[in-house]
Amino acid sequence: MRGAIFFSGNYGSTEQYAKWISEATGLPIFDIKDTNADPSKYEFLILGSSIIYFRLTIREWAKANLDKLEGRSKLIFSVSGAGASAKLNRWVEASLPSGLLSQMEHMPLRGKLDHTKVSRWLRIILWIGSLFNPDPQASKEERRGFDYMDKSSIEPIVKMIQRYQATQGQLNA
Repeated sequence: MRGAIFFSGNYGSTEQYAKWISEATGLPIFDIKDTNADPSKYEFLILGSSIIYFRLTIREWAKANLDKLEGRSKLIFSVSGAGASAKLNRWVEASLPSGLLSQMEHMPLRGKLDHTKVSRWLRIILWIGSLFNPDPQASKEERRGFDYMDKSSIEPIVKMIQRYQATQGQLNA
């Protein structure tokens, strides 16, 4: 059973998680900007996306490739500063067509925000947003950055992929 990882990210966290998942599972990895990133060649898809401005960065690609994503097993991991929450789920739901999202398992992962790698405009937006954030810790992180990257957090994703691969191997035997 052929599977692959397709990711979209801006500052490196999503790409790092995709590489760790690839190393652990042997699945090929594609940046969605790569012209060879064709999900129709694979039966099992892992989609990875950072969240910027409360939306998945992979959303436009997913909509453009909706016909290629339909009928395939899919898992999506999102990468952001926000941990698993109803708020994060709303951001993901607002980013993808509901029919597509209902076919996926969503796994949230925590990322990294390094203010030296973001635009001045984004730093200003984050600083303004921090003034209105009722959570003092999150407000501080919006102003100063954070690093929640954790390789061990991919373990549930790796186990899901391995279970899927084992199940498909039994069906093909």
